[in-house]
Amino acid sequence: MDHTFVSAFVLLLLVLDPFGSLPIFINVLRGVSPERRTRVAVREVLIAFSVLLAFMFTGEGFLRLMHLSERSLEVAGGVILLIIAMRMIFATGGEIYATEGQREPMIFPLAVPLLAGPSAMATVLLLASRQPDRILHWVAALTLAMLVSGMVLLAAERIRKLVGTPVVAALEKLMGLVLTAIAVEMILAGLKRYFFGL
Repeated sequence: MDHTFVSAFVLLLLVLDPFGSLPIFINVLRGVSPERRTRVAVREVLIAFSVLLAFMFTGEGFLRLMHLSERSLEVAGGVILLIIAMRMIFATGGEIYATEGQREPMIFPLAVPLLAGPSAMATVLLLASRQPDRILHWVAALTLAMLVSGMVLLAAERIRKLVGTPVVAALEKLMGLVLTAIAVEMILAGLKRYFFGL
């Protein structure tokens, strides 16, 4: 399944799932003083972006080192996306990454695994390994997707107040449904390439 810049951006945005993660953003940042929230949010987004960028540029080398084929990565990435999509559709999960007390989050849980989780890592690695000649497109798509995620993270509480919790929950289910279809397509494409050499 070859991607364009737009489809890669949409896929990354769905995988990062900033809107579906709003309850978690709000819950984790509740223990951070209001004057530090912007700095913490920007720092966590930059850390997540750096992790995903590293995975994108070391993708091919990693595959060669581990003797993995693109087909196995495609199927594995599709399975991970499918699990994430199922969680988005069926779980309520606002407390999954909740932190205790007033501790300021550092890397965990906002940067990793909420933004730069296994599904996002597998996705960027797959994009870079399948179409390495378009690496600049993937970097641009990742940058744009992270910018959107950062803006949502910064405005999490205001968005929730503006649209309401039920709308946020419905949006998460919708994004989960779209991500399910993408995950199934990735699995089928990987199996096709494995069995028929397409």
